[in-house]
Amino acid sequence: MALIALMMALTALAIDIMLPALPEIVGAHGVTEPNDRQLVVTAYLIGFAAGQPFHGPLSDRFGRKPVLTVGLLIFAVGAAAAIVAPSFAWMLAARALQGFGAAAPRVVAIAVIRDRFAGRDMSRVMSFVMMVFIIVPVLAPTLGEGIVRLGSWPWIFAALLLVSLLALGWAALRLPETRPPEDREPLSGAQLRAALAQVVGTRKTLGYTVALGFMFGTLMSYIGSAQQIFVDVYGLGELFPLMFGAVSSVVALAAFTNSRLVGRLGMRRVSHLALLGFVAASVLTAVAGFPGHPPLAAFVAFLAVSFYCFGLVAPNFNALAMEPMGRVAGMASSFMGFYTTAAGAFFGWLVGQAFDDSVRPLTVGFAALGVLTLACVLWTEGGRLMRTREEETAVPRAG
Repeated sequence: MALIALMMALTALAIDIMLPALPEIVGAHGVTEPNDRQLVVTAYLIGFAAGQPFHGPLSDRFGRKPVLTVGLLIFAVGAAAAIVAPSFAWMLAARALQGFGAAAPRVVAIAVIRDRFAGRDMSRVMSFVMMVFIIVPVLAPTLGEGIVRLGSWPWIFAALLLVSLLALGWAALRLPETRPPEDREPLSGAQLRAALAQVVGTRKTLGYTVALGFMFGTLMSYIGSAQQIFVDVYGLGELFPLMFGAVSSVVALAAFTNSRLVGRLGMRRVSHLALLGFVAASVLTAVAGFPGHPPLAAFVAFLAVSFYCFGLVAPNFNALAMEPMGRVAGMASSFMGFYTTAAGAFFGWLVGQAFDDSVRPLTVGFAALGVLTLACVLWTEGGRLMRTREEETAVPRAG
């Protein structure tokens, strides 16, 4: 489980460790448009989204470990290319390659969890993984700030190269193959179409995947804008990593709470109540005309409530979407990962590019994406929230 958590956390590390260094990275390559620094994150997410449709089916066919090994090696090559990048375009290409490689550990991690667990047990495991996953964003900006102070921004990519090689060695020694040979099917067009049809034809899987895309849009909106908001709007300067980590730690607390509650209350009740809380907080804030420069304490309180709800929603939506996907877990994980990452990157870019030296684009974006998530869940559940497991049979399949 610790190794799975590291595999999931690699993506968060690759994004958050460089947030304090974004001004130095774009400055070194002669980029003058302030909002273009967000492209260092967006390019990674594009590669991350593009890689998942490849890695999932391949892991179903050839096993989890070979795909993980190749993905980590690609990630390492991308990190090395970023170190020697002679231009900003080269840097963005290297980041996209990093993201493509990082898609493998993400897909394999979810598939391995589904290979071993189901239902509420899966949600509890996902909660543990989410806790470790969130500890990385708490620490990563501070680590990145320290690396830049000791050396320069290329050292950040050297650190990512080292972490990927450590993960590769750990997986080689400790990760068992959870996809037995008898479950592997020929990698053919017909088989891929059948697996994809099962994924998109299952209402619960499709609906919660689309809902997760909207929710991850809120997360990526925050990540893409956080450095500019806390440094440019509030003038926190060197305190930015600490503030970013403090807000991120709320998600870890929520994931721990979820691991204690989901066994008693169920995935739907916990996640649906949290989603209603997220929508209420964000919509009320938007309707009230949240000022462009609210007091820092008020803005941080808004973020804390929003991300606490997010931490209760994400692991349960993941588990609900993956639960019916036993034999095609790799395909399902890759489809979910591709869509949620692509949607999160797009919505995050959309909100981030609207940054106008105020927090208003972020708060309005949270409200809009929260409402869209709720609408999607209502469609998935046939208009009824907090449905019990026994009542699931009343919900028809898509198509």
